[in-house]
Amino acid sequence: MSTQTSSELNHLRQQLMTLQRDNARLTREAGLFRERMQEAERYRFLFETMEEGFCVIQFIDGPNGPMSDYVHLMANPAYSRHAGLPDVVGRTLRQVIPDEAEVWLKHFGEVARTGEPVYFEHDLYATDRCLALSALRLEPAEQRLVAVIFRDATARKRAENALQKLNEQLEQRVNQAMAERIKAEEALRQAQKMEAVGQLTGGVAHDFNNLLGGILGALELAQARLADERPDALPELLHSAHGAAHRAAALVHRLLAFSRRQTLLPSLTCVAELVAGMHELIGRSVGPHIRLQNCCAADLWPVRIDPPQLESALLNLCINARDAMPDGGDIVIRCNNIELLEAQAKSLDLAAGAYLCLSVEDSGRGMSAQVVARAVEPFFTTKPLGRGTGLGLSMVYGFVRQSGGQIHIDSTLGQGTVVKLFIPRHVPTAGSLAVQPELVLCTTKPPAAGCRVVVVEDEAAMRLVMAEMLEDLGHQVEMFEDGPIALSGLQDTSRPDLLVTDVGLPGGLNGRQVADALRARYPGLKVLFVTGYDETAVLSNGELEPGMSVLTKPFTLQALAERVGQMLEQ
Repeated sequence: MSTQTSSELNHLRQQLMTLQRDNARLTREAGLFRERMQEAERYRFLFETMEEGFCVIQFIDGPNGPMSDYVHLMANPAYSRHAGLPDVVGRTLRQVIPDEAEVWLKHFGEVARTGEPVYFEHDLYATDRCLALSALRLEPAEQRLVAVIFRDATARKRAENALQKLNEQLEQRVNQAMAERIKAEEALRQAQKMEAVGQLTGGVAHDFNNLLGGILGALELAQARLADERPDALPELLHSAHGAAHRAAALVHRLLAFSRRQTLLPSLTCVAELVAGMHELIGRSVGPHIRLQNCCAADLWPVRIDPPQLESALLNLCINARDAMPDGGDIVIRCNNIELLEAQAKSLDLAAGAYLCLSVEDSGRGMSAQVVARAVEPFFTTKPLGRGTGLGLSMVYGFVRQSGGQIHIDSTLGQGTVVKLFIPRHVPTAGSLAVQPELVLCTTKPPAAGCRVVVVEDEAAMRLVMAEMLEDLGHQVEMFEDGPIALSGLQDTSRPDLLVTDVGLPGGLNGRQVADALRARYPGLKVLFVTGYDETAVLSNGELEPGMSVLTKPFTLQALAERVGQMLEQ
């Protein structure tokens, strides 16, 4: 073989080897391409079918500055399903949701700048969705790419909000239930007095108008007798008017005592005197068709109890008895001492010992055993709708039990009812007073004349009477009808010796405020408050300040003169 032929053959062999190597390389590359295509198909399948919404965004600079917008490079079908925003690929954020752009730029811009992934929930207001999102930066950072994956959390968020609202409603209902319970307990403590006041309203109005009619009639006759020059008839007429006015005042004070809120203030009490003092009031309350008797034994044991509450309890029992006798009948109030033996006391849930028994007996229609068993339950009543609260007997029961006693009801249908209150006998301990000291009234010597007294009273008749009485005592009197006028009238005057002011005044300042203003101007000024209702309005921390006193209306001129004299002489 020639040298040339051998050389050509070697060259062909080298070309063949090169072709074989290229063919192997191409085969490998084709395999890699097929694998990559298969992998791409898998990724596209996942991209197309994944449940979560997915997109890749790229931040761009815009008219609003660097990274002031981003464009959606890709988004899977779930993007539209979860976000409710179709066809976002190739569109910028400000084109898709311009009104909400800033908040999304803030969240995803931090990811693009810092590379720190974020996880958060946010409302997409454009489609009324709540989205749960996570976002991370795609490298390299200079490309400003962010991948976002999210899910529609609207249903869960609404469920959470509904649950929170339900919890708030339940909490509110619990609070309301507690407040209803507190109100019910307060009503339970006060309803007896309020019911008594309601029962009294008609009778009180009738009696009060009668008393006022007697006063006005006596005064008109007195004026007529003066015109006829018959002064001998004046004393009897004036005495009649005076007595009627005192009875009216007593009636008002009794009504206020029943309507005023107060906790139990037990004191040593003579029940026989209390019952006797209630006779007229109970008689007016039950009406003329009921015969009322008091049968209290002599030498009753003393008890320590809240007198106004006991009065309310007694009145309530008598009103209940009246309601059981619509056609009339008898009510008998009895008071007796009783020693409860062990068996008797146990049946009443009391300790054996000495008790005072106060009972109210009627000849009415009575109650069945079933009604008696529930009679002291709160809100239980057999009266027609609107005629009773069902709190009366439960209030009596609570008050007596709180006082250490017990209530017992004995009733038979058609044969009347007896309600007994057992109150523990009070046994004084060593060093305590067995009786309360009596109030001794004494007249003071007339005060020195010539003092300067300022009177602030909005009622013209009261101003006239008070001024004339003080002038008769020799004082210089200045009268004002309300607080602002008084403060203005005394602006440039010397210090008065005494201020006499009503508590309830028109003009925006009450009596206490007027006194405080004048005391700031005249330190230590003596003040006498007069009031027809609430004495507590003039108190500071529950007490009167030095140099102050209170006189309750209606008062006699003698009482006013004595109090003024005492204050001026101090």
